[in-house]
Amino acid sequence: MQDILEAIAKKIAEGGRNIAFTGAGISTESGIPDFRSQGGIWDQYRPVYFDEFMSSRDARVRYWDQKIAMWDGLEKARPNAGHQALAKLYDMGLLEAIITQNIDGLHQESGIPGDKVIELHGNTRRVRCMTCGETSTVAEAKQRILDGDPAPECHCGGYLKPDTISFGQAMPQKEVEAAARLSSSCDFFLVVGSTLVVHPAAMMPEYARRAGAYLAIVNLSDTPYDNACQALVREKAGPVLQAIADMAEEYR
Repeated sequence: MQDILEAIAKKIAEGGRNIAFTGAGISTESGIPDFRSQGGIWDQYRPVYFDEFMSSRDARVRYWDQKIAMWDGLEKARPNAGHQALAKLYDMGLLEAIITQNIDGLHQESGIPGDKVIELHGNTRRVRCMTCGETSTVAEAKQRILDGDPAPECHCGGYLKPDTISFGQAMPQKEVEAAARLSSSCDFFLVVGSTLVVHPAAMMPEYARRAGAYLAIVNLSDTPYDNACQALVREKAGPVLQAIADMAEEYR
């Protein structure tokens, strides 16, 4: 594996347009469970679809119950070695941006500027009104729920919802287009902790591959691109990314 890590680090150290793409596998090491694997979030809760949320107060109450149950873990989570390694690469000028499927905000907490993190599935630390679009903090909504308002609404009368993409909800066009542009023009594309099966996010490595970018994958399980990448590492993200960042610093 050492040879593979060195090859990835040398490619990063060359500079150019280096992009990282992250999924749940980088955040599980911070204690955040993923969604789809056995024991994941959807094993514990039946997801509330977007049309249910918008049409039924009972569904909104159930949705907020689920979110409150999940927030304790999210509030305690902190960036791990993987997040910190990507932040180190950014600080060295060796990482242009991060495209993420994650909704936990840990990349920003690790020190990556918010405008350099493209959040394809939103951010659970924000709350958005489904009518006027105004955003507020999770803390405000949580306090209202604890005070006895199980499905809080905006001052305009719209439904408040964590600023994340639910099943059946349209993807954020601006973010998807930005991610596609970055992927289609990069020199190096690093996938971390994603099975690459959820679309349109899963198309990003394909755009990078078509553009001739060097494709590296760090993931514990199989992905559809394992045979199409230049480097494949089946290990936990934290130690691997830490080693890669340290090597890239030496090779720079």
